[in-house]
Amino acid sequence: TSTGFCRVHGAYAVRMAEWYFSREDIERDSPSRMRGLSQENEMKLRREGAKLVTDIGHTLQLSVETIATGVVLFHRFYMCSSFTDFKHHVVAAACLFLSGKIEETPKKCRDILRILHPLIPESDFVAGFGSDPKETLLVHERILLQTVKFDLQMAHPYSSLLKFAKALSGDRVKIQKLVQTAWTFVNDSLCTTLCLQWEPHLIAIAVLHVAARMHKFTLQMPSVLPGH
Repeated sequence: TSTGFCRVHGAYAVRMAEWYFSREDIERDSPSRMRGLSQENEMKLRREGAKLVTDIGHTLQLSVETIATGVVLFHRFYMCSSFTDFKHHVVAAACLFLSGKIEETPKKCRDILRILHPLIPESDFVAGFGSDPKETLLVHERILLQTVKFDLQMAHPYSSLLKFAKALSGDRVKIQKLVQTAWTFVNDSLCTTLCLQWEPHLIAIAVLHVAARMHKFTLQMPSVLPGH
């Protein structure tokens, strides 16, 4: 489902609670594209930002839900703002900082900054965070909240994947391997814009299907999926 863009104080905004877009919205009409950034470069920066959130989150031993929330916030932010206006490594740090609060696994600014610092060139860190990195991070958290209009409710494919797996019939060992592969696909999808195009339960179904084909496993799903 594509949602409409609207101009607010010279920037893009999205109607609250509507965070699903067509490929055309993402690839041709994004704020970064409107500011002259190529699609290739935008996708590259999205991958880099998602990887920063993931790498910092793993180092801090955060849950997959916290990491996924941070990445989704990152992707949503750049459907409202341009990469030419906000440095992606600063926004990535702010997204993980906020997601820790959302998922009730908060981490301190200094811990996020300490882990981020060696992951990027020193010149990029200084250019992005300036003389007061903690204050810069807090300012970007406020910008992030305003940009997503305080819409912090989101779901991820992981819970649907586990529900669907329980409903599968067949060899449980094979099903466990299938789910492990599908889980990896969900992790990999965070570096793409799938979370901006499809609802979590549909992504869960898709990765299960792909994993089943890889493992030559015939899916035997119930006529009504659990929770849907």
